[in-house]
Amino acid sequence: MYLTGQHNVVPEPSLVSNVTHVALAFMPSSAFNVPNASSWPLFTTVEDVRAKFPETTAVMIAIGGWGDTDGFSVAAASEKSRKLFALNVKAMLQRTGADGVDIDWEYPGGNGEDYKTVPNTRKSWEIEAYPKLISEIRNALGPDKLISAAVPGLRRDMIAFTRETVPVLNELLDFFNIMTYDLMNRRDKVTKHHTGLQLSLDGIHTYLENGVLHEKANLGFAFYVKWFKTSSQGGCSVNPVGCKTVLMEDPVTGADLGQTGAFSWHDEIPPALAQSFAKASEHGRYDTKGGGYYYWDQVEDIFWTWDTTDAISKKIPLIVDKSQLGGVFAWGLGEDAPRFDHLRTLTHSLKERSQGLRLQMSDGLTGGLPLSEEHWREEL
Repeated sequence: MYLTGQHNVVPEPSLVSNVTHVALAFMPSSAFNVPNASSWPLFTTVEDVRAKFPETTAVMIAIGGWGDTDGFSVAAASEKSRKLFALNVKAMLQRTGADGVDIDWEYPGGNGEDYKTVPNTRKSWEIEAYPKLISEIRNALGPDKLISAAVPGLRRDMIAFTRETVPVLNELLDFFNIMTYDLMNRRDKVTKHHTGLQLSLDGIHTYLENGVLHEKANLGFAFYVKWFKTSSQGGCSVNPVGCKTVLMEDPVTGADLGQTGAFSWHDEIPPALAQSFAKASEHGRYDTKGGGYYYWDQVEDIFWTWDTTDAISKKIPLIVDKSQLGGVFAWGLGEDAPRFDHLRTLTHSLKERSQGLRLQMSDGLTGGLPLSEEHWREEL
């Protein structure tokens, strides 16, 4: 689980008894590029977090986050800068007492928040530099500390995760947190499920095909809702999924034009959206073609997309089990407060998973092959 500064809420101990790792998000990447660095800004302390989880739960520090690209670029640029970054990571872990780090560079090679102002052609060198930076961190930390990486869920963003680089990363990382959410964002021009089953399968299978070990791949879940403004001439009344949106980002700068947004279950529903969201909650439906819950509000021209508890439960057998993944994660724990219904469902589904896996093995299934659309739609 990611525990964020925006929603620093941990439920009662029984609800987190199965959490194996908690990553505190975020520390800025730039903090690790300073010689003799001694300041490690974080919204909480490792000691405070440890007291709220089982003794066996590993507490990690997530470095970076969306929009935090410059610090990583500086760090990866040379052997000297990579060593400095890695030694500062080691010093930070010694100071905080954390068990490891999650490297959240979004994204090496380009397509980050600044992709319009800094073209991908100027970041192509990062493709080779990224595993070199991870290698330097591993060398500094040794084998006993954990290193994970948050990696993009869309093929278009997997620029640095190729069949050449992934085998190298396999040797360095303990696991990959594959961000199978925000699969629709303001760069898109048609509606789709932001954490849909079919899109998630596509992302997962791309990593497996490129060499990520099954047991090191984690499926991501989103404990929040997303909405997008659709075009009044977009054909949404006929096909709500796949219809046209309005322009959602500035074509020159890539800046957000305010035509899309998100909020977690712990947030207050924006008043201007409350009525539309109420309709989406009551009248939304599960799309068996793409595998996702959605609603199109024809009055407000708003497309809603999120994971219901039912949608979450479908993903465990159809993605985690069939592909024999190592585990799951979610952004984020406090985002599911105060009811924690999605956390409960995820935990319950994973408990059932162990029985399902034993059954699959007795049936001689390897789970290593992609599940065909026809197959999973039948199972839905």
